[in-house]
Amino acid sequence: MTERIPCKSEGCSATILPATVQKTGGYCMPCVQAKERQEWQAYVMKNRTTVDLYAGVTDSVELLKIMHASRPHDPLIVYTPYKSGKEELYHSLSGEEAGRLEAYALELLRAEDEDGCTDILMSLVCYNNWLLSGTGTLAELLRREVYHPGILYKDAPADIRNLLLEQLETDGENRNLLLLALSWIGDEVIVERFREWREQMPDWAEELHIAPEWYTHEAGWELTADGKRRDLFYLDNYAVEKINPSEATAYAEEPEASFLTESRQNCEWCGSPLTVLLDIHADHPSVQHLPVNGQKLQVQTCIICSCYGPVFMELDSLQGARWSAFNRKPGYLPETDPEEERREYLSAGKQFRIAEKARNTYYAVQWTMEPWASQIGGYPTWIQNGEYPLCPCCSQSMHFIGQLDWEAVEEYGEGIYYMFLCPEGRMSATLFQQS
Repeated sequence: MTERIPCKSEGCSATILPATVQKTGGYCMPCVQAKERQEWQAYVMKNRTTVDLYAGVTDSVELLKIMHASRPHDPLIVYTPYKSGKEELYHSLSGEEAGRLEAYALELLRAEDEDGCTDILMSLVCYNNWLLSGTGTLAELLRREVYHPGILYKDAPADIRNLLLEQLETDGENRNLLLLALSWIGDEVIVERFREWREQMPDWAEELHIAPEWYTHEAGWELTADGKRRDLFYLDNYAVEKINPSEATAYAEEPEASFLTESRQNCEWCGSPLTVLLDIHADHPSVQHLPVNGQKLQVQTCIICSCYGPVFMELDSLQGARWSAFNRKPGYLPETDPEEERREYLSAGKQFRIAEKARNTYYAVQWTMEPWASQIGGYPTWIQNGEYPLCPCCSQSMHFIGQLDWEAVEEYGEGIYYMFLCPEGRMSATLFQQS
């Protein structure tokens, strides 16, 4: 048997073969690799340079072009971030500047940079509520069979709509994406077409996983029993902002809106205390256009159990909410001990407040854009498929009224809690989704 030789590194207990000694000078390979990493790190630290790509650039469009540009990772270069964020720059765009940026996105598409193009177009649509040109951008997207994300076709003109309808009949490979794009157009012709498909299923519908009319949920609406369009969200969108801890004390005394407080009720499934996700006075601007019955809008849920199925609460005009007899326990729930449950997240509620001004309805549509997602009203940030729970009282899809992004609540939090309301049934509901 060949005698193994101890590694020369101090504190290393490894032994190596004589052939390795000849190759490494007496060090084991892990020690050699560790030394190489240290030398490389020292080289990087010594030779790293800082590059400010924004130096001397003042035009908002040019600044955004730089922000959107993809650059290969280079450990020897540190790029100086711009003084404001991408979202802030989009908010500052004039109509002329937004048009220039759309034209630039079209240039990227023609240069085969589809991802760069759609990133910019999505930002324009979501942050600025910008309608894309039907004769230019949308026509080129169609020509290149770029149908995703469907919101890019929101409120598209009739000629684009008709082309999509024609394509739908023959393009089985892209039929799912085409239905989503048509749902985002959602005009009278599209509503009528979805009604026809519901009454007489087209042959191609057999290839789908769901009936055609359910695609409309992804665009935030549905067909009523008599074939009309019924929107499932409210246009006003107020961000739920996170404030500095120094401001939190003053905000905690504000009675008009509060978040993440402990309820006096317990979950009837797991026994844990319920959590009041939000409690907003009916006079607050963020809920003035929501059908609030009574003095306040309150949404309670079980933070644990709502991850496994909808939790319904019955609303009254004074006391807020109470556990609904319509709740049906999910088939699976984790075993929990209420006394050992950690509830540090409750302290985060004091750091939230509702923005003074409304933002674009579709601001946080795309969660992969990493927008500030917590909000009251607006269109939801679906992580998975759009899901509007049926009210157990009236059997109608409930309206989305707000969401809390758990990433903003806990250090390693993830997922979003969605809140819904049915004014006719006087019910609230919560759902949870995560990636």
